[in-house]
Amino acid sequence: MATLPPSSRPPRAELHVHLEGTLEPDLAFELAVRNGVGLPYPDPESLRAAYEFQDLQSFLDLYTAGMSVLCTEADFADLTRAYLVRVARAGVRHAEISFDPQAHLVRGLPLEVVVGGIAGVLERSEAELGISTLLIASFHRDRDSADALDVLERLLAMGAPIVGVGLDSAEVGYPPSLFEGVYARAAQAGLRLTAHAGEEGPAANIRDALDVLHAERIDHGIAVVQDPDLVARVVAQQVPFTVCPVSNVRLRAVPSLAEHPLPAMIEAGMLVSISSDDPPYFDAYVDDVDDAVTAAYGLTRDQRAALAAASFRGSFLAPDRVAERLAEVEAWRTARA
Repeated sequence: MATLPPSSRPPRAELHVHLEGTLEPDLAFELAVRNGVGLPYPDPESLRAAYEFQDLQSFLDLYTAGMSVLCTEADFADLTRAYLVRVARAGVRHAEISFDPQAHLVRGLPLEVVVGGIAGVLERSEAELGISTLLIASFHRDRDSADALDVLERLLAMGAPIVGVGLDSAEVGYPPSLFEGVYARAAQAGLRLTAHAGEEGPAANIRDALDVLHAERIDHGIAVVQDPDLVARVVAQQVPFTVCPVSNVRLRAVPSLAEHPLPAMIEAGMLVSISSDDPPYFDAYVDDVDDAVTAAYGLTRDQRAALAAASFRGSFLAPDRVAERLAEVEAWRTARA
């Protein structure tokens, strides 16, 4: 875990984090006791030791099982608060947090319980922790798109405070085109659009996310380097990419940080920011990711500031708030180390 003071890292936004994936083993056991839920591990240390994954699916299996301890509005509030408290120490000034409503509906939890617990904490996050927040409803691409559309309609009907929609879970075999109607409805409702693409799937999925779903932002997107024409396009259009290099290594999408395409993406002029994805599962919050890529690639202070600035430029914040945050990054860049 990171031990450096916050001032040693630039202020940044985290744009790619799954709320359910921020569940620490200690909190999981606390909630299990609170709710009378059994876990197939004797203690938090044993659970953490299980976080060795062969691929995305092996992670998703454990990730889904961990959600069983989330039962009440208070549970979701505690989960949300714990993440925000941790990343406040990491220099995060803005977070765009995804949650998986379908994963909880299939367990019989009402949307009101899930959204209420999360939103109650987010609405106080800036006043209490100095972190502005936005909430994104992310849909499972390995579930029927009709289910996603139904959930979206329910979220809209209840006035859920979501700013946008996303697409996550297993990518292979589930192209973006399956969710064209869901994204069209989200756009009609004035929601912002992001989508996982090109994590374990091909560059074509990124192109389809842009052309079919009209996604404004791409989550992961590391396969983009397979297609030079696509690279040129996203550079020209400055499409934001939220890259999670430590997650990619831990899930074996790439063999190591040394072989990760992040440096090539930066060198090409892409609008790239770094995020944690699911921090406890990969033993890396966003400050740990910053430390890891800084060490792996020998990033300068200017390069680290550029990654942080890209996180705000790629956010769904209003332009005046982006300008405020960019001024903070520039102040950090020009300060003495």
